[in-house]
Amino acid sequence: MDNVIIMPYHPKYAEQTVAMWRKSKEEAIGQEDIHSFENHVHFLKEILVEKYKIELALMNEEVVGIIVYHVSEINQLYIHVDYQGMGIGNRLLAIAKERSKGKLSLYTFQKNKKAQRFYEKQGFKIVSKGHQNEEKLPDFKYEWISQD
Repeated sequence: MDNVIIMPYHPKYAEQTVAMWRKSKEEAIGQEDIHSFENHVHFLKEILVEKYKIELALMNEEVVGIIVYHVSEINQLYIHVDYQGMGIGNRLLAIAKERSKGKLSLYTFQKNKKAQRFYEKQGFKIVSKGHQNEEKLPDFKYEWISQD
């Protein structure tokens, strides 16, 4: 999508980002977020920005995607429900892969079949199963290792 701009996170987009993130996650796992909207904004603005790089995908100043990552892990990757399947996730993931040390891990909920298909197409493989998340839902740990 040529009209999608990828840019580093800026706090002016915090509320819009969290609204998109929550809607996308709710659609993916079929339950509302366990945290309040305000706590989620605080998590983004104060906690994630300290530990991770964050990139946003914008279309006409609307947040349509987010990736939260560092050199060995993807912490979050969400695409607006109306913009999934358009290559935005591919572009965001490519940035994390490029800036990685050649290996990335991430978790996704077992019920999130769309995410599993996406990550597997991107070369990720399931390395373990568990449920070490706040939602107490079964999840998969995925890993990607560069072929270079």
